[in-house]
Amino acid sequence: MVREISQVDDDLVLRRPKTDFQLLLSTSIACGIQFGWALQLSLLTPYVQDLGVPHVFVSLVWLCGPISGLVVQPLVGHVSDRNRSRFGRRRPFMVAGSISIAVAVFLVSFSADIGGWLGDPTIPGIRKPRAIVAFVIGFWLLDVGNNVTQGPCRALLADLSDKDERSTRVANGFFSLFMAVGNVLGYAAGSYGNWYRLFSFTKTKYCNVNCANLKSAFVIHIVILVLTTYVSVSFSHESAFDAFQKTEEEEEGEEGETQVAGASFYRGFINTLKTMDRSMWMVFIVTAISWVGWFPFVLYDTDWMGREVYKGDPNEGNSYSAGVRTGAFGLMLNSIVLGLFSWKIDVVCEKIGSGLVWGLSSLLMAVCFGAMVVISFWAKHIDYDAGNPTTAILVASLIVFALLGLPMAVTYSVPYALVSIKSEEIGVGQGLALGLLNLAIVFPQMTISLSSGPLDELVGNGNWASLCLGAISAFVSGMMAIVFIRNRVSARSSLR
Repeated sequence: MVREISQVDDDLVLRRPKTDFQLLLSTSIACGIQFGWALQLSLLTPYVQDLGVPHVFVSLVWLCGPISGLVVQPLVGHVSDRNRSRFGRRRPFMVAGSISIAVAVFLVSFSADIGGWLGDPTIPGIRKPRAIVAFVIGFWLLDVGNNVTQGPCRALLADLSDKDERSTRVANGFFSLFMAVGNVLGYAAGSYGNWYRLFSFTKTKYCNVNCANLKSAFVIHIVILVLTTYVSVSFSHESAFDAFQKTEEEEEGEEGETQVAGASFYRGFINTLKTMDRSMWMVFIVTAISWVGWFPFVLYDTDWMGREVYKGDPNEGNSYSAGVRTGAFGLMLNSIVLGLFSWKIDVVCEKIGSGLVWGLSSLLMAVCFGAMVVISFWAKHIDYDAGNPTTAILVASLIVFALLGLPMAVTYSVPYALVSIKSEEIGVGQGLALGLLNLAIVFPQMTISLSSGPLDELVGNGNWASLCLGAISAFVSGMMAIVFIRNRVSARSSLR
């Protein structure tokens, strides 16, 4: 007989970590994943323009992330909920995703060389179509690998927390902490301009200094990803239950179960939507609106620094590249703030409520995006040489980047903790529930990817229009979190 999803937990016993230290080690994979994300977010938008993709089309390249997330993460979450592998439910997907990321990183970082080997021109400023194809293939595979890895990672945190709300929040706080560490290391690597001297093999006739620095940083990423995946998988302590000695009836049912796996996924998807109460829907809605605010920044942060603060052009001179490196440094400051706040986020949520913390952080995000718009106009109307912004403008820009670490810490932990807790209450699989939360991130990303390029072109290829949209969305999500989530999602006293 085919067993229900809710019974899968009986097939797998987790030797759950007994201490916060073990939870900390189990979340270390977030460092490896986020190191790559930091490089991806800080360097790849400028890099793809260097390959010849116009600014107006850059956002379309990023569509691969939300599209793969739309399909991959909910499906992987559902399958991992039902997985009976002797290696555990979540760990096989974490390992498979990490391998995919490593392969994708090779394609992305060596795309200029691959294009050159296949006949692309070596003249600077000329479009390199074969390199662009290699880059896009690698970029799509990278996002697939990220989605395969991150969903099971988040679900594993809930599994290891054993339905304890404090442990769930602590585990997600640790995950955010390691994301911050990965961000700090990744953005530091992205801001360093002499990697090509340490890894001399990376600079070739097809790959200039900026390209070689990017390539070197991604080589380091692969090493860190392998190490953190090993530590996380080793300390998560999933183990198969003796119930692998199935009854005859179960063996027969399993064959039928495999045949209806696809139908089962959609059935589970629909059932989860039906069983979600208003408070869980509100978490999804606030998450979606919040990410409409985040994505313009995530997409254009270092590009904004290079174009609007340093007044550079992606295809001309060193001013833009200097701005990108400064932007990466600003994101490193952002990650330090994120990491420091992650240590205390659980305490703050207990004192004033998760919804209020989320709402106030979103209002701060709105203020920061508004400040970036002001800085854009300030820089435009002040006369200074490209590549040499005034001290006031530069300091203001870096302060904004750093302050955004506070709302980012909340975004990376509070929604996931709330969904994990609510899914336990209504009896929904963790993997599927967190996959559905990912959809609340995916749809805004798709919207911004399709609209931000044309919107920015209307205002002269600047980024301020998208940032205005981000500020408005952040304000709306903040007010909704304060009004609707504080009292409803935090109904249990331990959530407040």
